[in-house]
Amino acid sequence: MQILTIAGNVGKDAALRRTGNGDAVLGFSVAVDQGKDSGGNKRPALWVDCSIWGKRAESLESYIVKGTKLALTGRPTVRAHEGKAYLGLSVDNLTFMGGGQSGGESSGGYGGQSSGGYQAPPAGDLDDSIPF
Repeated sequence: MQILTIAGNVGKDAALRRTGNGDAVLGFSVAVDQGKDSGGNKRPALWVDCSIWGKRAESLESYIVKGTKLALTGRPTVRAHEGKAYLGLSVDNLTFMGGGQSGGESSGGYGGQSSGGYQAPPAGDLDDSIPF
């Protein structure tokens, strides 16, 4: 099994969709900083398309907004579109690292406390079961 771990900033507010069967899926993209090359020039960010399924998707929709810093682990995916390959991540675990609309900093998992107005989702509202 392959597991991918990334950390980065959410590019735009997450969007909740439903499959034909009515299953919830939350989609968002994360920009991963690639640092600088040997010449000191900043490398372009690596964009990863992320998805969360089921009740967790519904619970997290309002918390995953543009600028939120996240650490994510899950199964890597690849999709092709018009001859280009796009990296994706089917998220199993995430940690809110702070940021977001108010720019406050926080650390910890789902129930992390925060400062600066940023609020992580309450721990009791999440269902960690895998939908299959």
